[in-house]
Amino acid sequence: MKVYYTAFLWLLFAGLFAANPDYPKQEIRAVWLTTIYGLDWPAHPATNETERNRQKQDLCDMLDRLEEANFNTVFVQARMRGDVIYHSEIEPVSKIFSGQYGALPGYDPLTFVIDECHKRGMECHAFLVVFPVGSDKVVEEQGDASVVKRRPELCVQHKGNWYLDPGLPATTDYILSIVQEIVRKYDIDGIQFDYIRYPDDARSFPDNQSYAQYGNGRDIANWRRENINRLVTQIHDWVKKEKPWVQLSSSPLGKYSRIPERPNAGWTAYDDVYQDPKAWLQAGKQDMVVPMMYYRQNDFYPFVNNWMELSNRRNMVAGLGAYRLNSREGNWQLSEIRDQVRYVRRQGMSGCAFFRTRFVVGNEKGLYNELKYNLFRYPAQLPPLTWISDTLALPETPSEIRVSRENNALKLSWDSDTVRNDYTYTVYYSLADSIDTDMAQCVLATGIRATELYLPVTFIAERGYLFSVTASNRYRIESLPSYETYYYLSNYEK
Repeated sequence: MKVYYTAFLWLLFAGLFAANPDYPKQEIRAVWLTTIYGLDWPAHPATNETERNRQKQDLCDMLDRLEEANFNTVFVQARMRGDVIYHSEIEPVSKIFSGQYGALPGYDPLTFVIDECHKRGMECHAFLVVFPVGSDKVVEEQGDASVVKRRPELCVQHKGNWYLDPGLPATTDYILSIVQEIVRKYDIDGIQFDYIRYPDDARSFPDNQSYAQYGNGRDIANWRRENINRLVTQIHDWVKKEKPWVQLSSSPLGKYSRIPERPNAGWTAYDDVYQDPKAWLQAGKQDMVVPMMYYRQNDFYPFVNNWMELSNRRNMVAGLGAYRLNSREGNWQLSEIRDQVRYVRRQGMSGCAFFRTRFVVGNEKGLYNELKYNLFRYPAQLPPLTWISDTLALPETPSEIRVSRENNALKLSWDSDTVRNDYTYTVYYSLADSIDTDMAQCVLATGIRATELYLPVTFIAERGYLFSVTASNRYRIESLPSYETYYYLSNYEK
């Protein structure tokens, strides 16, 4: 497979400018790709080959846009309300892809998303809605395949919707079985939990029966938190035995708890919906936490600092409300999001994630252009997962890059002494006498899953370039750089 990097010329000229410390070399840049109701994808169900191809092309177009803006992570919604986007022996396929529950659209959407993300140097994490399993209408449409019909002993109704009861150990087993199916069958980079909490008006949640059976006299609020802690722990421990490089993360409410700066903070994870991400992080059961910080001003900035205090040196990523820019969703000014990205960087967070994809690629109030040409101007590596790997041994250094001209493209290729399909590569370049691999401005492309890269050349600016390459393993541990290769780009043979 040929890997083309279309931003080559733009990056080369960008590299002529002075280094800017505002651009981190390592940063998580993510979007949530929402599939429920087809909010981000797919736009329409596919019932024939033409519609199937259109469905696939729509996804590729979005991923191309994200790649061009130097995003490196996609959180794809793989489970919605008791339905999924992949072939499952446990739950029905969502009707959003084929028009009917239980039917694939002629391909496996999760496989397709993973493969297309990897082709573009991006990680793909499956995010799962944990406890909600639908309204009466959804349950009726799913029929006998609904978990409410198959496993009624796990389900309770609250405020007109059905939920798995977190207080039942069997609920933990059920969610674990879904995670096991995904991790075993798919080359997924991570599992992320969404709605891993008790629902709105949680104090009236009808779990009296499970509390009477399993509460053992504990305070009900702490018991509820322990129920979620149990799920997080058991799933983490299983995944790390099966595929230790698969990352576990969650997206809790954007405010952990009330803090001195904001004693009247309103709805919080710990106090109102019984989430305790602090406990998950302290116990080492999360590789990343992505709080949904869809607020601004004093409801945002103090809580960034609070989350960093809780991070336990794991990846802490701010979930930003791109949808709030929309006139019907808050009508924020672009400067709100711009300032939040910059503040997150200054405070040392690992990156940011945007909800939702369509508000990013659709350039809501100029957001996409702001990211592509300013905030995300250069590619960024994903931060190393040093706490997961059993060893900090560096991957083997690839051979130096070979450069050749093939029509209107430069072909960069290299060899790896050990052929590994679990390695990715980062290509560096410079217009100067040496390459500074610590600078974001010197990263040409990263996350490459091949040992060659094609750089389109549409016109010639005669000058010399240096290239180098590194290898990274599944834990994002990076090798030493290869020897530098000098190449002079010219219309003429030199």
